[in-house]
Amino acid sequence: MKVISLCPSNTELCATLQIENLLIGVDDYSDYPESIQSLPRLGPDLSINMDQVEALQPDLVLASLSVPGMEKNVAELERRGIPHLVLNPNSLQEIAEDLIIVGEALGIADKAKEQASLFLAEIEKYRSISNSIMDKKKLYWEWWPNPLFTPGGKNWLTEISELAGGRNIFDTIDVASAQVQHSDVIQRNPDYILLAWVGVAQHRVKPELVLKREGWEQITAIQTGNINIMEEHLYCRPSPRLLEGLKKLANLLHPDQFSDS
Repeated sequence: MKVISLCPSNTELCATLQIENLLIGVDDYSDYPESIQSLPRLGPDLSINMDQVEALQPDLVLASLSVPGMEKNVAELERRGIPHLVLNPNSLQEIAEDLIIVGEALGIADKAKEQASLFLAEIEKYRSISNSIMDKKKLYWEWWPNPLFTPGGKNWLTEISELAGGRNIFDTIDVASAQVQHSDVIQRNPDYILLAWVGVAQHRVKPELVLKREGWEQITAIQTGNINIMEEHLYCRPSPRLLEGLKKLANLLHPDQFSDS
């Protein structure tokens, strides 16, 4: 089987299934695992070179709708008659289901079900600890600084927050991603500000910009110095690597309770 991945989360899903050896091309932003570094690059996920995709003659293309604008990739795959799957997980359960979907398509259903079970079992381990924590930290996740974008209730980061003994302050907004106002953040007064700017390298994230925002000096997170730069690749991609991010977040919020996790 010859497989192409059009976004980093799909490439990471292949790594979890241990089928990265089947990959013959990936998008420009895929950076994990190390073994895919020498593969042909097919363009950024919002501007894939479909002529190049077609020339590689894949048996299956793993497309995505995780970022607005990816619809045009799917439309072009359909127009050209290229075999493909479209993944669009918003929850941890849906990530597990996608493992199985891809595994079945590639003839490794048993392995995929095993990996999905391991993924869900790890989630339950964190849930059992989190359920015993009474002091739930209020978290403000920032996906984009201007205008402000944050994950809403229908997003994996709301689940990750809860599993780590916290709560996304915008979990009541019934969408995956929401634009919010500065006054909304001030009013909800988070204990932690977590900066995971999508598509921005860690060294380019500027916490000092947050400190300059009018009225934000009254937020608990700023008064206590709890402004954290989070690894975009561990929190902004709907892949099994979110478990790595969960471990880091849990130990940030509640190091005593999660010390053995």
